[in-house]
Amino acid sequence: MFSPTRDQARQFFFDAWRKYRSQQMLEGLEAVAVELVLQHPEYHAVLDDPERYLEQEYFPEMGETNPFLHLSMHLSLKEQVSIDQPRGVRAEFERLARTLGSEHAAAHAALECLAEMIWRAQRDAAAPDAVAYLDCLKSQPRAARK
Repeated sequence: MFSPTRDQARQFFFDAWRKYRSQQMLEGLEAVAVELVLQHPEYHAVLDDPERYLEQEYFPEMGETNPFLHLSMHLSLKEQVSIDQPRGVRAEFERLARTLGSEHAAAHAALECLAEMIWRAQRDAAAPDAVAYLDCLKSQPRAARK
């Protein structure tokens, strides 16, 4: 399993964005990453300035969102949905997309569940709990919200 360092993961996003901006050919996952970046214009300035942001620290307790973590979680979710792993994640994601009116809104709802699963696994030094993850997805909104 590929397990990049924090800086390698960040560099991947910087490189994909640079290639996109200079109209170079994107390869595989780079195209998916750029698709996600285009949905997050609030991160464009960060990705345009790798020297400043490669080692930037983000503190959630101060209201800061880590754009690299956010984009990485989007990539993870896209992969999960594409291979339906854990089994059932695709159906729940599609339901959320219909309910919330867009795949992007569905992704943000699902990312809350993904983050919770990861946090619990780290806190408990245990494997991620796929059942709890799917239960969380199933509990997500049944009616459209902003």
